[in-house]
Amino acid sequence: MASKVPPKFDDLGKEARDVFGKEFGYGFFKLDAKTLSKKGVDFTTALSSSNETGKVAGHLETKYKNAKHGLTLSEKWTTDNVLSTDITIEDQLMNGLKLSFDTMFAPGTGKKAAKIKADYKRDYFHPTAEVDFDFAGPMVTAASVFGYNGWVCGLHGAFDTAKSKLTNSNIAVGYRSSDFVLHSSVTDASKFAGSVHHKVNNKLEAAALMNWASGNESVNFQVGMKYIIDPISSVKVKVNNSSHIGLSYSHKLSPSVKLGLSGLIDAKNLDQGGHRVGLSLDVEMEAK
Repeated sequence: MASKVPPKFDDLGKEARDVFGKEFGYGFFKLDAKTLSKKGVDFTTALSSSNETGKVAGHLETKYKNAKHGLTLSEKWTTDNVLSTDITIEDQLMNGLKLSFDTMFAPGTGKKAAKIKADYKRDYFHPTAEVDFDFAGPMVTAASVFGYNGWVCGLHGAFDTAKSKLTNSNIAVGYRSSDFVLHSSVTDASKFAGSVHHKVNNKLEAAALMNWASGNESVNFQVGMKYIIDPISSVKVKVNNSSHIGLSYSHKLSPSVKLGLSGLIDAKNLDQGGHRVGLSLDVEMEAK
């Protein structure tokens, strides 16, 4: 039976965005390694190297989950010397309620930040809220999604308490079913977006995405598809109205190792270069 809880605002239209975003890592060589200890602690290491600049960035993250008490504790240290901690409690104070407390500290600059987040799941209703603390004044962000019989409607807004001003407003409307998802949104009454995702069958997905901002003459448009070749391989293709063609291929070398290849081709300038390639390797191991 399908869940009656609608997705949170940030996840509206996610199915289409995943077709265009995930597994397209051209321009980078990436390595992600994840291990799970016997005590239930996840260790994740991620490294990426830019083909253009040669800059290497990465992070080391540890995550501990205590399912009995609904507690998740994660700590991350990046190559930019930024330390962050996230503490999450779920389904403890109230069924469906998740509370998170995030902190960030940069020892090199002394910069600090903190956020409190709330996510409440109910039938037909999914509100979220976030308070980003700042010395000048907290930034308060709130959103709600209402859903009934496949239809969803979402409202989102951000309020700067220091300036006593609404800095962002967003309205989204869509329809969700077992095989297709429609989504449209208006941001600050000047930016418009729409997407459609269609699960043709168990192997094929297709999506289209459009964006337009007032003052622009043209609409940004792209179409894409994902095809599952077999249980260990899949391919993606996407094309936009600038004649940029994105390709990706994912293959599991073993149950714990996945290889990804991706490329970007400028169809208008095939003989002038500027094309980009990417390589990724994901490793996931569990202690026995």
